[in-house]
Amino acid sequence: MTQALAGVRVLVTRPAHQAENLAGLIEQQGGSAIRFPTLAIVAQDEVASIRQTLANLDNYQWLIFISANAVNFALKANGGKIDHAKTVHFAAVGQATAQAMHRAGLNVDVLPENGYNSEALLAMPPLQQVDGQHCLIIRGEGGREQLATTLRSRGAKVSYLEVYKRTIPRIDSSPVAKLLAQQQLDVITVTSAEALQNLNLMLGEEHHQRLSLIPLVVVSERIRQQAFDMGFNRIAVTDSPIDTAILETVITCVTGE
Repeated sequence: MTQALAGVRVLVTRPAHQAENLAGLIEQQGGSAIRFPTLAIVAQDEVASIRQTLANLDNYQWLIFISANAVNFALKANGGKIDHAKTVHFAAVGQATAQAMHRAGLNVDVLPENGYNSEALLAMPPLQQVDGQHCLIIRGEGGREQLATTLRSRGAKVSYLEVYKRTIPRIDSSPVAKLLAQQQLDVITVTSAEALQNLNLMLGEEHHQRLSLIPLVVVSERIRQQAFDMGFNRIAVTDSPIDTAILETVITCVTGE
């Protein structure tokens, strides 16, 4: 079997609990996956408040999950189950989110046909007719406001349920700094804007120039623009945020094919 990444070192910045599948795919292709999580996902502290909201889903017409993490941390806070409510329609922002919902036994009434972000979800016809309806967006702490802003402009009432938060991991960055100094990193993968910001913060300003010269694989045009603004020179965008698409783009960066 051809190993397209033989001898290639790929920096994987996914959160630790989400990194192993991508790392394994890289290693199956003969590459070395350097695990360096630049984002940690942890549960919110207000478990009682989360449970209370999820116990009253009849108050909403739409339940919108922003990510697989949103599904999983909502389940965790609520004892592993989210009850169906007859009045509620369920929406997922992308395929990974939808898969997490299916595993939880939840319906997926709306899923973007093309794309995997708020804009793609907002383009779906059911979410263009929401005047007078109450939408609950389940997400992490903070984040983009595009979805809520647009739904409100269409006449919906929008509430948030924030079930997790993002932090910078407390890990030793010196092994990665050493690889940078020795020019022994070949590709960097980044799957969120915050992970990219944290990568720079964790390695320090003295390594920014070295980082910017390494091919960077990102999962959206928005992250590509941010990386460009930060000085990265060689940026490739995947077709989707799933691990197999990331792997394909890494291979293309290395082989040019």
